[in-house]
Amino acid sequence: MADSASVEIVAVAIITVLAVISPGPDFAMVTRIAIARGRKAGVLCAIGIGSGISVHITYTMIGLGVVFAHNVWVLNTIRILGASYLIWLGISAFLPDLWQRAKRHLGVQTPAAAILAHSAPTAHQAQTPPPAPAPAPAHQRNSSSFWAGFACNALNPKAMLFIVSLFSQVISADTSAAMQLGYGVFIALCHMVWFAIVAAALTLPAIQAKIGKARVWIERGVGVCLAGLGIKILASG
Repeated sequence: MADSASVEIVAVAIITVLAVISPGPDFAMVTRIAIARGRKAGVLCAIGIGSGISVHITYTMIGLGVVFAHNVWVLNTIRILGASYLIWLGISAFLPDLWQRAKRHLGVQTPAAAILAHSAPTAHQAQTPPPAPAPAPAHQRNSSSFWAGFACNALNPKAMLFIVSLFSQVISADTSAAMQLGYGVFIALCHMVWFAIVAAALTLPAIQAKIGKARVWIERGVGVCLAGLGIKILASG
């Protein structure tokens, strides 16, 4: 009995680690947020990813996982919602640039800019560039980073099937509830720790220096990957 329990623990650990470190939507999400918003936002995204996987763990532990996995409408709903979310995230990587181009094309001006345009500028005003738009408050960026990671995993049909398969095929039905809970905590922590490491690595000064001016293009490339993953998930149905 002890030997079978040890084998189960090792199997759960290896399968979880391999699943977590394999590239996917979570990796792309953390990469984009860490590069665009910084280390703290990337770590909060990682915590959100771990919290998102906890949703699948919770309903699987109370016996609903197998029920959901065998109901086509549940899988299709999660698949469509998750794919749509990934596609939106991919498109949103291009929205700031598209918005700026649209404003230049249409000649859109803010009220302050319109007033300045109709007044005689001083020499100092002529040499001073217009102020950049104020960024969103830090607490809003951090909150959105957490929820972006949470939604990315909670709406991922592959994450759902992974957890259901793990608990139904690898973890024995005789395993105690406390042990199953321990597995769930381990799986969630693995997601949080791994993607926090990814976020920390991407925001190291040496990495940031190498990224430099390519930051925008990297974010767009990740956006294309996210949208592509969403389209692939939609097509798989």
